[in-house]
Amino acid sequence: MKLSAGAEFIYQIKEPTPVVTMLRPRSTEGQFIQEDRLILSPYTPILEYIDCFGNVCQRMLLPVGNVTIRSEVVAEVADNVDVNNQAAYVLIENLPSDTLQFLFPSRYCQSDSPVIGRLAVEITKKIWSGYEQVTAISEWIHQNIAYEYGVTESSTTALDILDLKKGVCRDFTHLAISLCRSINIPSRMVVGYVKELKYIDLHAWFEVYLGGKWYAFDAVQDCTTGGRIVIAYGRDATDVALITQFGSSELLNMKVWVEQVE
Repeated sequence: MKLSAGAEFIYQIKEPTPVVTMLRPRSTEGQFIQEDRLILSPYTPILEYIDCFGNVCQRMLLPVGNVTIRSEVVAEVADNVDVNNQAAYVLIENLPSDTLQFLFPSRYCQSDSPVIGRLAVEITKKIWSGYEQVTAISEWIHQNIAYEYGVTESSTTALDILDLKKGVCRDFTHLAISLCRSINIPSRMVVGYVKELKYIDLHAWFEVYLGGKWYAFDAVQDCTTGGRIVIAYGRDATDVALITQFGSSELLNMKVWVEQVE
């Protein structure tokens, strides 16, 4: 399907502020970017680079006053996510080297916690297919964690979510990643646009490496849908922050849109 999507952020900048953004998706397997625009008002010079995860990043120095950052994209994406209930767990010694970083604990994903480990084993007991184990983890989170705005913050971790039993997409994803890594399944965070969401917003989900490829899962949804534009990959929210500011600024307004087009 073809999707038209974008996001607009309006900031009040109180002093010249260095900013790093991650707002331009790139063509990858299952995703072809037909059009891509990043518009700053007032105009500000941009320096672009590729980070260690292959994400396209932009550096800029925002001037004092109201500044608008607007990203627009038109992309051809898959109608559905790949599903393979037989996709097998890959022994660690056989994993590609670039997947190993997604096995380790990270800032928001305490996969080495005994609490996380015991829960993962409890959820997946008597399930032998790697894909079905991840499906069980995703379903457990969907059924036991409530989706609710305003109860978590930028420092909230996977362990915090187990206590709170509520959060938003980033929190669902951190918990899913932690549970998967605790049973040695490489898992990475993905951010981007999704067509089938109750509340349209920039969204986070996760992918796992099984049977020689990456598979997408979304614990917010009862069934993971297609129609996704990937912007960035990383170990957790630290790596996929779409806008990082190094100074005094205030977000005045934000809007996001995702539409299917002919």
